[in-house]
Amino acid sequence: MSDMYNALAISAMGMRAQGSRIEVISENIANANTAATMPDEDPYTRQIITFKNEMNRQEGIRTVQVEEINQDTKTPYPLKYMPDHPGADENGFVKMPNVNTLVEMMDMREAQRSYEANLGMMTQSRSMAERTIAMIEA
Repeated sequence: MSDMYNALAISAMGMRAQGSRIEVISENIANANTAATMPDEDPYTRQIITFKNEMNRQEGIRTVQVEEINQDTKTPYPLKYMPDHPGADENGFVKMPNVNTLVEMMDMREAQRSYEANLGMMTQSRSMAERTIAMIEA
C-alpha cells in the first residue's frame, strides 16, 4: 500500500508544480500587451519557472518542486510604433513586453497535458487501491 501512496504523492507534487507553471504562464499572457508607461522604463518582463528534483527522505521518493521564478532578461523587448503613447521615445516607439503569446500558449498546453497525466496516474493508483481493498474484504 505504501507504493500506491508514494505514487499518489509523486503525482500530487507533479500537479502542484504544473499548476504553478500554469499560473506563471497566465500572468505572462495577461501582461503581453502592457507597454512601458515612460520612455526610459521597461515594460512587463516575461517570467520563467524552473523545476528541481527533491528527495523526500522520509518517504524515500523523488518529487518535483518549483526551484525559482525568474525574469527573462535575455529576450529583448520589441518596439511598437505608437507616437501618441505616453511611453513613446523621441522616435515614437514604445517598448512592449518580451512575451510571445504563441510560445506561452504552447507552454500552457504542455503544462496542461502534464497536469492531466499526473491526474490520470492518481486515478489509476486510487482504482488499484480500491480493487485491492475489495479483494481483501471478499
